[in-house]
Amino acid sequence: MESIYLDNNATTRIDDRVVDTMLPLLREQYGNPSSMHKMGQLAAHRVDEARAQVATLIGARPREIVFTGGGSEANNLAIRGVLAARPTKRHVVTTAVEHDSVLRLCRQLEREGVRVTYCGVDKLGRLDLDQLADAIDDETALVAVMHANNETGVLFPIEQVGAITRRRNVPLLVDAIQTVGKIPVDVASLPVDFLTIAGHKIHGPKGVGALYVRRGKRLRPLIIGGHQERDLRGGTENTAGIVGLGAAAELAAKRLADEAGRITRLRDRLEAGICERISIASINGDREHRLLNTTNISFRTLEAEALLLLLSENGIYVSSGSACSSGSLEPSHVLQAMGIEPERAHGAVRFSLSGFTTEAEIDQTLDRLPALIDRLAAVTP
Repeated sequence: MESIYLDNNATTRIDDRVVDTMLPLLREQYGNPSSMHKMGQLAAHRVDEARAQVATLIGARPREIVFTGGGSEANNLAIRGVLAARPTKRHVVTTAVEHDSVLRLCRQLEREGVRVTYCGVDKLGRLDLDQLADAIDDETALVAVMHANNETGVLFPIEQVGAITRRRNVPLLVDAIQTVGKIPVDVASLPVDFLTIAGHKIHGPKGVGALYVRRGKRLRPLIIGGHQERDLRGGTENTAGIVGLGAAAELAAKRLADEAGRITRLRDRLEAGICERISIASINGDREHRLLNTTNISFRTLEAEALLLLLSENGIYVSSGSACSSGSLEPSHVLQAMGIEPERAHGAVRFSLSGFTTEAEIDQTLDRLPALIDRLAAVTP
């Protein structure tokens, strides 16, 4: 039985071309980019090339890109870095459906005396812009809003959010980890000040990410060490990982237009097929304004954990929400914030596609899934 991987919002398969680009940095070109000798300067040059590749993908200047150890670190650097740079401002505005790297950090900040406002969403997962505008006050240091929800794929109107923050002269952080490389993201036209990226979401390596810092915006480092990354992220660079991220960014930029329609059609085919063949299935989230590769489907009265195990045993790999929240028996915090009733929230499964997803895999999923749902429903009280 062939395996079918439909958990690409958790992580993606690294592209073979990215691996080929990284290997010389692990084998022959292993110098420290901070070293003055030829091997070190060759490594530094490769880091600079990768910085330009990432900048090109999002319409930034290379000097506005800071490499990090991943998307979570990038979010932490932005939030803590802005708070440290604006010590008289002790208020953060975010949303109730953010990724754990933002939400759990905000809970920790509250324990440290920072005031945090969590703005809500409606039943379709759409952000309450009026609530967000009302939450900003003279003490607000930063507004942190995701571009697309990692569980439902619902897109937030960043242009409108940015218009609000610009009027109030408050910096805006956008977690674009799920959107960069999937849909066009252009910081030259978007009213954002900070934006985060993760390599492993765009067919690059794990353990590397990037933070876009708009020129002129103040930020204090999270990690103190050497003078790497313009003093914003100390420590010897993960040269191979950074070069891999750069290669993945360049490949993503080339396939943005080519793959969008195909992935959308596959997502819609999967979604329609499930809803036609399985009576207890229903879709969660705004179906109009969402990522092209994501569908979140509830199987009423079933338990997602049991369903995930059954699907895994039958070669279909999906998830019930954020991979960073796995192990929790509670319904997704995103679906709870949307007001989804418990009998649907407990049975919610996320299917997320990538450029490597094939039509045959979608057909096989639709062939296998109804019988598996029936089997689980027969033993569910």
